[in-house]
Amino acid sequence: QAQLVESGGGLVQPGGSLRLSCATSGFTFSNYVMKWYRQAPGKERELVASVSSSGSVTDYADSVKGRFTISRDNAKNTVFLQMNSLKPEDTAVYYCNALKYDRIWLNYWGQGTQVTVSS
Repeated sequence: QAQLVESGGGLVQPGGSLRLSCATSGFTFSNYVMKWYRQAPGKERELVASVSSSGSVTDYADSVKGRFTISRDNAKNTVFLQMNSLKPEDTAVYYCNALKYDRIWLNYWGQGTQVTVSS
């Protein structure tokens, strides 16, 4: 059974940094594209960043380009999101997602971790 467990969220002042982690188990991590999404209160869930299965290709939402960095450690089945220069508008629940197409879409989600950017 696939499990994704996010950690590293919390309260941080504007301009600060946080590093989110998503530890996974129950599936072949290195075969999956990994993504970070976020959802702010009253808003739809949005894609923040994604990383290819090998880690060689990354992509970011325009709102976080230059501030956030996604990375993965396939030996440890973990994906990370380094968030710098945080803004109040980054406040949201952040979710880890694993995605793969193998005749059908295989799609797994974590439970989310709260990030609050406030002075």
